[in-house]
Amino acid sequence: MDTWLWICAGVLAVAHLGAGVFKLVTPYEKIAGNPNLAWATDFSPNVVKAIGGLEVLGAIGVVAPHATGIAPVLSPLAAAGLAVLQAGAFGVHARRDEWKLTPVNVILIALAVLVAFGWYA
Repeated sequence: MDTWLWICAGVLAVAHLGAGVFKLVTPYEKIAGNPNLAWATDFSPNVVKAIGGLEVLGAIGVVAPHATGIAPVLSPLAAAGLAVLQAGAFGVHARRDEWKLTPVNVILIALAVLVAFGWYA
């Protein structure tokens, strides 16, 4: 089971790290101008950067504490935080009738919950 948890945590970390770094380094105008990222127009540039920062911190937090053995209780907490973040993203997409984007949120929520409960136990 531990191997599966590491795989799930790795997928979760890579997905959030990529998305977070993208939001941090890409200018807001370019993000808001992308039709697949139209949700960003509902938020200020600082909020989009904050979301990116939370994704990067969550990606690091879901792997690093458990891998190093330093405060490993933080890994399931980071996974739970990523689940909450994705639940918020699901709500934004649902409110905007962007249903084609919600399956990714559901998958990432499921992975985060699995990792959070798997490493908490």
